[in-house]
Amino acid sequence: MHLNRAILVDDEVFTRKGLLKLIDWEACGFQIVDEADNGEDALELIERLQPDVVITDIRMPVLDGLELIRRVVTQDIVKPYFIIVSGYDDFNYAQQAVRYGVHDFILKPIDELEFSNALVRLSGRLESDREARLREERLLSGALMESLIIGEADEALLQEWERRLELLPEDRLFYVFVERNDLPLSKDEGEAGGGEFKDRVEEALLAVTNGAQPFYLHEHRNRIGIIVPGSILQSSQDCQREFARRIQQSLVTDNDRIFVYFGQPVQQLSLIQNAYETAKEALLYKYVYDESGIVIHEEAALHALQYIGLEESLYELLLEQIEELHFDKLEETITLLFQSFQAKLYAPEAVKMAINQCVLGVVRVLSSMEGDQSRLSSLEPMTEWHDRNLSLRELKRLFTDFAVESANYISHLRKEQHKGGIQKIRAYIEANFHENISLKSIAGKFYMNPVYLGQLFKKAYGVYFNDFLLQLRVNEAKRLLRQTDLRIYEVAERVGFGNPDYFVTQFEKIERMTPSEYRSRLMKEAASEGTNR
Repeated sequence: MHLNRAILVDDEVFTRKGLLKLIDWEACGFQIVDEADNGEDALELIERLQPDVVITDIRMPVLDGLELIRRVVTQDIVKPYFIIVSGYDDFNYAQQAVRYGVHDFILKPIDELEFSNALVRLSGRLESDREARLREERLLSGALMESLIIGEADEALLQEWERRLELLPEDRLFYVFVERNDLPLSKDEGEAGGGEFKDRVEEALLAVTNGAQPFYLHEHRNRIGIIVPGSILQSSQDCQREFARRIQQSLVTDNDRIFVYFGQPVQQLSLIQNAYETAKEALLYKYVYDESGIVIHEEAALHALQYIGLEESLYELLLEQIEELHFDKLEETITLLFQSFQAKLYAPEAVKMAINQCVLGVVRVLSSMEGDQSRLSSLEPMTEWHDRNLSLRELKRLFTDFAVESANYISHLRKEQHKGGIQKIRAYIEANFHENISLKSIAGKFYMNPVYLGQLFKKAYGVYFNDFLLQLRVNEAKRLLRQTDLRIYEVAERVGFGNPDYFVTQFEKIERMTPSEYRSRLMKEAASEGTNR
């Protein structure tokens, strides 16, 4: 089994040692190759050891976690994944972290299962990265596209491919990504693989151009890249959009959505790397142009993407409506949330962080109520959605399903808690009925509304609270009348009646006789029994 290399960075030695013991690193696909207690030492370790993953705290001496990440990213010496582990529940840090491509943000105290699951997912992602790199390395030996993208194609090769692609000297060239979105989670990888989709894209291109234009297609993991000559378009952006629409129409099925991304045009094949880079930048505007599924870099780049956190008031409102089962208002709030992603030009990483914050908030609520989060069938799609190609529309549907299912589960947990709570209340009444208790005083003790408590008690036991309390007191009074020679007023005090006359009235209401008559009847029966003997 291949183990990914990781280093731990935290200025608290107990935290590092605790993590080493808490997590079964090998089972999660990792080995800890070294540790550091500050960012400066960690930077040296990263350069020397080139780990796959760096797990770091935010606040450290010498060089803090964010500055460490920034230096590694900007110096481009090595490209590990970063996981931030912080005791500061402040998503402002996460807002900064997403700009540097941080993979995950874990809050202290660390939940073993949550952290282990995050590591397992990351291990799978690293394995996918390795497989992708191997495939690309194999293709590099004989394919032009990779050479063009990295700008290393020699002149002879360029001329050969200009001839094969039938490029005209005056042709502008675009790099275009075609991406399949919203495939069902149950669809297996073989069926959803790039090879089958690449064939479909090629057929669509043949249909759009009537086979008059040769194209070169390249698989980029989960999307297809194409060099598109400007000769099949006109100069306006509308024609780029029309081309994209025709591709979409040729590829769309009932199970998915097709997105098309146009990079900036270049004047010659040797510069296609620039077209490719701008096409990659166009991918970042995916959620902004969710309705059409068409992103043209020339117009998208006029707007600056935002890497901002979720508005706190919106986050709190969402959790409140989930807990209170306000389904109509909840759907409105979710709609408002997703509209804000578009209106505020959220980058995909910012959307990811906002959604993860909401999901984590709901999971915390379930945990506080001793719920089992594994019972939520919608949780797995919400924890793994960013590894799939999803439109904003589909992401909203998944998130709505998660919110509604979570609300219903919270309602179930609350009912279970109330069931246990009402049992505790009954036990309290049975133990304290002789005291001066009332529905109001008990409701105050258990932090409940008296009217609601009365309704809940009647529903649970089929009897009103006052009748239940009176029956308890009368039963105890009968026992005392049978077993002691206490006077009537003393019995009344013992069972919680401050007024003996009221006690007599209530006793007679239940037993159809006064306490004195009850005791006299017992004495007569005893005397009669003695005579018979």
